[in-house]
Amino acid sequence: MANMTLQLLVWRQTGAKDEGRMVPYTARDISPDMSFLEMLDVVNEGLVASGEPPIVFDSDCREGICGMCSLVVNGIPHGPDRGSTVCQLHMRRFKDGDTITVEPWRAAAFPVVTDLVVDRGAFDRLIASGGYVSVSTGSAPDGNAVPVPKDLAEAAMDAAACIGCGACVAACKNASAALFVGAKVSQLALLPQGHPERASRVRTMVQLMDNLGFGNCSNEAECEAVCPKEISIANIARMRREYVRSLLVGVGR
Repeated sequence: MANMTLQLLVWRQTGAKDEGRMVPYTARDISPDMSFLEMLDVVNEGLVASGEPPIVFDSDCREGICGMCSLVVNGIPHGPDRGSTVCQLHMRRFKDGDTITVEPWRAAAFPVVTDLVVDRGAFDRLIASGGYVSVSTGSAPDGNAVPVPKDLAEAAMDAAACIGCGACVAACKNASAALFVGAKVSQLALLPQGHPERASRVRTMVQLMDNLGFGNCSNEAECEAVCPKEISIANIARMRREYVRSLLVGVGR
């Protein structure tokens, strides 16, 4: 497959308080074997060589693990491939001459820092509010000391696969964080180790989610469709059940 020339429309924004705009670029001599971020690297090399500021975007592992590569490609968070991050998106998914739009996450709770970088500190605050368990200090307990049924262990592991990228928020028309919070609540509520804070955790995290400016979930499952780890919206239902349970049993139990 021959190298391609692509037209890009990229969101450029100097700072959080500046007005952004879509800027056209031409990406030349792009190998179909390149990842999407490698293609942006090539474009940036050309911009730097011509004395222009490079396109700023987040990335770290480039292996679909860290969730830093928060880009909306042609209107879809993380691009057209299901169950993958944008750093795993390869240019063979596009054709020579295609026009590709590249934007940051769009959510009031994720303000743009510059260009394609957003501040996802709201997720960090949600985790700090309740995404942890209380444990006794000392040596590590025996792995078989606390028996966990296989079905619960597997459901907890599925929820724990969430990498906190924020694609669920970007895809939701209400910018809801319900899938993220639901995954974190489920991960801990399903395991015995998470039971001491079970009631207080869900109430604290749900309340903070509202306070941080995330919208309400309307059960349309856009979040599940774009989640790179394919987290199920069943976790949102579990979060709601856990919230009702917390009201019945009391926060401290």
